[in-house]
Amino acid sequence: MLNIIAIILCYIGVYATYYLSKKERTTERLIELHYVYSLVFQVGIIGFVFGFIPHVIFSEFAANKIGWNTSPFQIEVGIHDGAWGLLGFLCIKYKNGFRAATAIGWALFMLGAAIGHVVDFVKADNAAEYNYLMIFVDFFVAFNLPTLVYLDYKSKKKLKDSA
Repeated sequence: MLNIIAIILCYIGVYATYYLSKKERTTERLIELHYVYSLVFQVGIIGFVFGFIPHVIFSEFAANKIGWNTSPFQIEVGIHDGAWGLLGFLCIKYKNGFRAATAIGWALFMLGAAIGHVVDFVKADNAAEYNYLMIFVDFFVAFNLPTLVYLDYKSKKKLKDSA
C-alpha cells in the first residue's frame, strides 16, 4: 500500500538526512527532521497525492479500493485532503505555530478517519484493502504527529532554557 510506503520513505529520509548531513547530530536536530519529514510525507504526500488525486480525479477507482460506492461527498473529502496536503508541504517553509496547527488538525482528521474505517470494518465487514489497511496508517499518523508536536516543543524549550 502506497501510504505505508510513504511513511517508510519518511523515516528513510529522516535518517539519511541526519547521518549524511554535515550538520551536528543532536537530539534536537533529529526531532526537527522527524517533525518536518512527517509533515511533508504524512500530511503533504498522504493528503495531496494519496487523498486529493484519487478521490477527485480517480473517484470511482478510489471508492472501489475502499469498498465504498462513489458519492459526491468523495469529491469534498478529496478537496479537504488536498487542502491539508498543501499545508503539509508549506511546513517546509513555515514553522512553529503553523507546523503545530497543521499537525494537530490533520491528526484529528486522521483519528476520525481511522475510527470511521474501524466502524465500516466491524459493521459492514468491509475488509477492502484501502479500508482495512488505512486503519493502521490513520491511527499511526493520528498519534505520531501530536507526539512530534510535543517533542518539538520540549526540544525548543530545552534549547531556550539553556541559552
